[in-house]
Amino acid sequence: MTCLHCVKTRFNIELHAPTITFLYLSKRDWVLPSTWPHFTLLGQSIGSVVLAWDAFSLLVPDVFVDTMGYAFALGLCKFLFPKVPTGAYVHYPTISTDMLDSLDSTAASGTQGAHAGKGAGAQGFAKKNYWKLFALLYSWVGSTVDIVMTNSTWTQGHIKSLWGPYRKQKSKTDPIAVVYPPTAVREMEREVEVSEESEKRREKAIVYLAQFRPEKNHQLIMRSFATFLKTKSEASKGAQLILIGSVRDDSDSKRVYELRLLANELGIKDSVKFHLDAPWSDVLDWLRRASVGVNGMWNEHFGIGVVEYQAAGLISVVHDSAGPKFDIVVPIDGQPTGFHATTEEEFAEGYEKALSLPDPLAVRLRARESAKRFTEEEFARKWTVQMARLVSLAKQKA
Repeated sequence: MTCLHCVKTRFNIELHAPTITFLYLSKRDWVLPSTWPHFTLLGQSIGSVVLAWDAFSLLVPDVFVDTMGYAFALGLCKFLFPKVPTGAYVHYPTISTDMLDSLDSTAASGTQGAHAGKGAGAQGFAKKNYWKLFALLYSWVGSTVDIVMTNSTWTQGHIKSLWGPYRKQKSKTDPIAVVYPPTAVREMEREVEVSEESEKRREKAIVYLAQFRPEKNHQLIMRSFATFLKTKSEASKGAQLILIGSVRDDSDSKRVYELRLLANELGIKDSVKFHLDAPWSDVLDWLRRASVGVNGMWNEHFGIGVVEYQAAGLISVVHDSAGPKFDIVVPIDGQPTGFHATTEEEFAEGYEKALSLPDPLAVRLRARESAKRFTEEEFARKWTVQMARLVSLAKQKA
């Protein structure tokens, strides 16, 4: 199966093959977390420089755009080819002020993330200073980038905080722009009916669209669902949790196995369904049938899955942070389009509210209207504006 066919099958995006060339890079292992069990942030950043050198050995670009988050690769490009304009589309900052704050157990974010509260003691002191030093290096290489885009206002805020002061020192005056990722909103409008008639076909199903990665926090969603079922409320009777996501490797497979064990331990295995590597057609089917879409990740940089929930008319119950909170699940005309939660109890309350609304169709229609801000056309328009600026810089430096 070719890459372009995979893109079409998994994401429903059509690309014109004659305009695309793939160059094979042999140094990918250098950027894998498994290669750097210790000092992972620094190791992967060094690895990205090695990978970029591999790429530049094959081709010297006229314009270089990074969408993977390899800021140090952009720094290498600017060092080797000072006249080549560089652009960054940042999905998630490699390090953020929230990450630094999370090490402190007394801070608001000290209960969130994989390193929550680990700033205590000598080891914690060393980690905190290592992260601070890395943040300085990250900010320095970020200052070399000509055009910077972020995928959400949350990411924009962190990149402004980290890169902004250094960019000013280097007279980088171009604003850091928010360019929301393209989402299949139009297709959802065509494929998923949201009407009084379709409302009759909705089930008490709560869908979670997410890769089976640790940060997606499937355990939180499963535990909160178990809490919801224990209420034995009218809304909870017959409710199902549907977990849909891709499995990338053995680590993900092991994680799914552990989640199945957790479902059994919580006594909810008959109410939880796993759909692994589901084709787009199956995803659409569940978006037509389900009533609620959930997101459990702390500081989800954007949340394309949440936009898909809204476009399909699902009522979202999302983590009260980052993209889902600030960009996506926001009021329309002063009326809610979903609910925010942080703890197991709050998520359980969110499910209860979402499944017992007096007029769920009105909320679904508002959610769909909200999703129109994230269409592929809107992304293409904003992306083209930024690329035109990069091409203009290339012409100026030629």
